[in-house]
Amino acid sequence: MARIPAIRDQVGVDTACWGLLSSSSAAGDLVAIVLITVLIGRVSTRLLALAAASVVLVNAPVLAGASSVPAVVLGLTVWGVGATFLATPVNALAVAVERAHGRPLMSGFHACYSVGVLAGGTLGTLAAAADIAPGVQMAGSSGVLGALLLLLGARLPQDAAVQKEQRQPLRNRFTPQLVLLAGIAFLGSFVEGAASQWSSVYTADYLDEGAALGAATYTSFSVAILAGRLLGDRFTARLGRRGFLRVSLLTVAAGGTVAVVHPGVWLAVSGFVLVGLGIACVLPAAIALAGRQPDVPAGEGVSVITIGQWPGFLLAGPAVGLLAGAAGLRGALAALIVSGVCAAVLVRWVAMPGDA
Repeated sequence: MARIPAIRDQVGVDTACWGLLSSSSAAGDLVAIVLITVLIGRVSTRLLALAAASVVLVNAPVLAGASSVPAVVLGLTVWGVGATFLATPVNALAVAVERAHGRPLMSGFHACYSVGVLAGGTLGTLAAAADIAPGVQMAGSSGVLGALLLLLGARLPQDAAVQKEQRQPLRNRFTPQLVLLAGIAFLGSFVEGAASQWSSVYTADYLDEGAALGAATYTSFSVAILAGRLLGDRFTARLGRRGFLRVSLLTVAAGGTVAVVHPGVWLAVSGFVLVGLGIACVLPAAIALAGRQPDVPAGEGVSVITIGQWPGFLLAGPAVGLLAGAAGLRGALAALIVSGVCAAVLVRWVAMPGDA
């Protein structure tokens, strides 16, 4: 993401064209969701995770070094397939590790993801400042991470694929509880996507505070997510997973209210910090609960959450944009409040598995 301007210049397209090309990754996401829904529970979860990680590592330098539109489209599509495909098995493996340790760990795993995003962005910034070509940078990163994968991949939890005679039709996977958790994941991803894409615009343009404070608002939101995930397991242990999920979602609603009810730059920043703290652990909690559903293997349960949360993040940006056209950006961001409250209400019907 940090090297997009350089890759765009390599290809020789303008910003509008790049926006159209970037939708290729969404097509890859959809392919991945279909594939993982079919394969999870039928193929070893560890094998699926290792295969998807390998695709990501091989594709990254190829995509970063692309110099033509077809190469970028192919690279972004493969990126979407690999990254989205990886999410389900790696989260299912995280559920297995958490169960083996007998204490909440899922938020910490997602904090590692946030640290990875921060580290990747920082490395990309430094590489750009040093005028290192994106393809060269990504080749180096993939080499280091590939070596770590070879070293540590064998230590991932192992599971056996479900035997053919034990398999159930895919529709049986969508139990009422998993559909409920998928709905909560959808609303949570909608909030995260909307805040990620519009927090800086709200401060910079609507509040007319300029690009620097707009960037600071987004950065504060991102840091708050990391902080929330670092602390999430501790609060989960104290409040229980359902209680912490409800508190998190009400914090989202409170943060949205602070940000939009009385416009002001510091209230906006404070509000989006609260939104970040609240939304940080919603998806990890939903995944942890989905991976513990009775009579549903962890990977299959997590795959339902993947199906639910993906469109939430994808639709958030355009939906808020359309609402802003009708009611202004301040009114459109009230969707954060509505989503947080609705998801908090849905938590009332979440049943707690015996070992959660």
